[in-house]
Amino acid sequence: MAQLPPSFDPTKLLAVVGSTGTGKSELGLKIAERLAELGQPAAIINCDSMQFYKGMNIGTAKLSVAERRGVRHELLDWLEITDESTAAGYQAVARPLIEQLQAEGITPIMVGGSMLYIAAVLNTFEFPGNDEAYRAQLEADLIEHGPHEMHRRLAAIDPIAASRIIVENGRRTVRALEIIHVTGKPFAAALPEETESWQPVVQLGLTGDREDLRARLEKRVHLMWQNGLLDEVAELATKGLREGKTASRAIGYAQALAQLDGELSQDDAIADTVRLTQKYARRQISWFKRDERIHWLDYADPTNFDQALKLIGLN
Repeated sequence: MAQLPPSFDPTKLLAVVGSTGTGKSELGLKIAERLAELGQPAAIINCDSMQFYKGMNIGTAKLSVAERRGVRHELLDWLEITDESTAAGYQAVARPLIEQLQAEGITPIMVGGSMLYIAAVLNTFEFPGNDEAYRAQLEADLIEHGPHEMHRRLAAIDPIAASRIIVENGRRTVRALEIIHVTGKPFAAALPEETESWQPVVQLGLTGDREDLRARLEKRVHLMWQNGLLDEVAELATKGLREGKTASRAIGYAQALAQLDGELSQDDAIADTVRLTQKYARRQISWFKRDERIHWLDYADPTNFDQALKLIGLN
């Protein structure tokens, strides 16, 4: 039976990152399976913030139990759809989990594309505090004036932060405004420093041709509707999806809700989801490209798995 190379640290933190639609889940699975073949247990730690939610499956491309191929997965389905998801909350859960796995001799593999959530775990960073009263006022303003007005407010005082947040993400804009209020500094100053690692990590990033990725994402959105996203959202609506601060605003889910409510036709809901998904992917690419620790692999390259194994010391 093949054995682990003597130089490989079985408790070394690994991460597979990149934009949506690039095959991160499959690469993470293949790495975990190779480790298992070498007698080394591994666990995948989900870092897709929408896959945290129970019942949000089709629109998040969450792997089914069968698709996980017997590999242990953590932090899938650990939140109710009415719970609020925050990077600070994820950091508080994910870091102790990683340390527990390492103490048990299990290789932790973070897999996902939620940018601030990944940075919150991988980088030395403590989140600024909260001002609940001010946050409540901002959230009331968001409801009254909408995300575009809140984004304009942010752009007026911190254009760099505004450039990193899509206009439609009102919740993220509100948090940026709150941090500026609490710290008295630009939101960018509160972001994790990409070069300061919480602990040693090998990061693998998946990327590829921009036009090919755009086409992949458009096809993926159409498949979401074909595979029953609207029925999934209708069921989640009975469980409080509309009341969820985070879940209700997820790309695809917000559009499906609007279709159910008669605010968008199906064609318009799909078109809007395609547009926002492609826009989100561009932001992910821009974010991750700033991290010089990431080893980039082309998702279309048939040798990318072999390259990944070499980078993490298994080949």
